[in-house]
Amino acid sequence: MSFKKNKYLVVKNCIPRMIANYSYHYLLLKRAVFERLPTLPHFGTFKDAQVPGTYSHYSDILMDTLLVEVHPIMEKKTKLKLFPTYSYCRIYKKGDVLDRHKDRPSCEISTTLNLGGDNWPIYLEPSGKEGLKGIKIDLKPGDMLIYSGCELEHWREPFEGEECTQVFLHYSTKLENKFDKRPMLGLPK
Repeated sequence: MSFKKNKYLVVKNCIPRMIANYSYHYLLLKRAVFERLPTLPHFGTFKDAQVPGTYSHYSDILMDTLLVEVHPIMEKKTKLKLFPTYSYCRIYKKGDVLDRHKDRPSCEISTTLNLGGDNWPIYLEPSGKEGLKGIKIDLKPGDMLIYSGCELEHWREPFEGEECTQVFLHYSTKLENKFDKRPMLGLPK
């Protein structure tokens, strides 16, 4: 399968299961600390605009480290020169939905990387046509879907499990989007 032709590609075992598990438990602990001390804004938020009430974090240091570590794989698999923009993670909960959408320019080439929890497929419409049924993609911890985020609609149906932890790693072919226009990774928006 070719990313250039299909605008998406699944990479099995992109990161070792141990690293996925480590990242998963790190985020669970970070969420628990934030629930106890919500005055620590650098520990995340429950005010995500796309999935309100769900724990998320923009540009967490560990997730940005994954962004950098996965970068060579992204360039190899897409055959594109890419600039890292930012990471964004969520711990989804029962009943969550990710509405059909396309991404902003800093998410030109994106990934969703499964870190752990219950299985929750992502759907995308590879034709680029809006409103079609799309295809279902299941990822196990350590697996990653690479997709053209600005071109392909992607979404998740209502979540029936208890929790699912994903990190989105975003890249751009345009230098002006590097680090999501911040001076370095790890900084807030």
